[in-house]
Amino acid sequence: MDMEKKYYLGFDAGTQSVKVAVYSEDMECVAMDTAKTTLYYPHPGWVQMDVDEYYRLIKQCMASCSRQLEEKGISPAAVRAIMGDGIICGIAGIDAEGNAVTPYVNYLDSRTADDVEGLKALKLDIWAAETGNAEPNVMFPAMFARWFMKHIPAFKEKGVKFVHNCPYVLMHLAGLQGEDAFIDWGAMSGWGLGYNVVTKEWSDEQLRILGIDKKYMPRIVKPWDIIGRLCEADALETGFPAGIPICAGAGDTMESMMGSGILEAGKAVDVAGTCAMFCAATDGIIPELSVPGSGLIFNSGTLPGTYFYWGMVRTGGLALRWFKDSICRREDDDYYAELDVLAARHPAGCDGAMFIPYLTGGNGDFPHVRGTFTGLTLDSDQGAMWRCVLEGIGYDYMEVTDRYRAAGIDLTTLTITEGGSRDDLWNQIKADMLDTQVSTLRVAGGAVPTNCIVAAYGAGDIADLKQALQRQLAVHKTFGPNKDNTAMYRRQYEQRRRILQALNVGEGQKNEL
Repeated sequence: MDMEKKYYLGFDAGTQSVKVAVYSEDMECVAMDTAKTTLYYPHPGWVQMDVDEYYRLIKQCMASCSRQLEEKGISPAAVRAIMGDGIICGIAGIDAEGNAVTPYVNYLDSRTADDVEGLKALKLDIWAAETGNAEPNVMFPAMFARWFMKHIPAFKEKGVKFVHNCPYVLMHLAGLQGEDAFIDWGAMSGWGLGYNVVTKEWSDEQLRILGIDKKYMPRIVKPWDIIGRLCEADALETGFPAGIPICAGAGDTMESMMGSGILEAGKAVDVAGTCAMFCAATDGIIPELSVPGSGLIFNSGTLPGTYFYWGMVRTGGLALRWFKDSICRREDDDYYAELDVLAARHPAGCDGAMFIPYLTGGNGDFPHVRGTFTGLTLDSDQGAMWRCVLEGIGYDYMEVTDRYRAAGIDLTTLTITEGGSRDDLWNQIKADMLDTQVSTLRVAGGAVPTNCIVAAYGAGDIADLKQALQRQLAVHKTFGPNKDNTAMYRRQYEQRRRILQALNVGEGQKNEL
């Protein structure tokens, strides 16, 4: 078996699926497997998961990868380090043994809406000053933690830490206990509130205001720190030898940005996954963007001294899956390409037909809006509706783009990564709607290959992490804006805002009607 080359295992613990892959030191993918996750909807506006499912699925995919390696004559013992990434806005509570005692709740959930409004009413300046986020948000783990403490008896009795999904998997792979819980300094900023983004420390004053005892917060580490080694039990289950070093992991958005070349201020990336996230790198907090009502989140990156804002459509990629699975009743992912062929028969703008993608509830200025098709005619077939879904997400991107440009951020180019980057029709739609040049990369795996580069750095096999990342940035395709389409989308954007205003009817107003 080939023991000369060095290999690294990376995983992504995403919303709809997990992905595990092994890359060589030459960044060739030699083994890969994926598995779909399960989302539960116990009440309207609630979305939760089982964090132990992530652990099981990662091990399942690791076992598949070890078998693939052996079939290719590569020893699993050639893997030098393990590195993962996970959702930055999502947590579970764990007990002293490190086991979950709460559901895993992430950014799709709206159960904390009333609590968020109560904290917003305090109008505190400390949030923006220390975190770059001017006000609480329903997607922030800080809000989930408050909910767990109030509503989950098991956490009140046995809870010792809050953890994200990636650290949960990594600490179990290493056989660690609850008190060993950790979080990397970038994913830490996924909490939204409760920390100082520059000093990368938990904020005593913010935690006091939030009512969260600091003892529940995981220790903050660097993404490439070695937190342990693969334990004997999981070695037997996965086929990889015990003792492989395990890095501390990172946030999915941070890794996708690094893998897209967003290594310095002034560049932008669209992380086109379940949650469509539009990120712009900065040198630090921009006061014009860290204001109430901006709809933007501020985070620190994986690399030291890196920061970025991001806006999102909460059900961006999930809306695509919903339309394919629930409306078209097709579960095979190949059907996306067929939908694109059908959609291409319809003009840009779909003759005024639109889709509002707020399938898990509205946000920003329109909290009462839900998912809606409008303007359909007898000519509107499945292809037209699919184009409406793609454009519907794009209109929310336009809103974020306007905010960035008003603050002086240059958005003449945009790099797209993750699953959405493979859709040429959607890439062209974004170029037209945002009036910018869109690029995709040859290594389009997003976070996972980036994790493997970080793993190589953590193992001491590369000396300069930034230089190693820059070598992976070969452009695959570019898409330039069609100016006529850009002008048309701008007109429809204004029409869409009037539609949103009409749809934004609260419960009290409904009763009056």
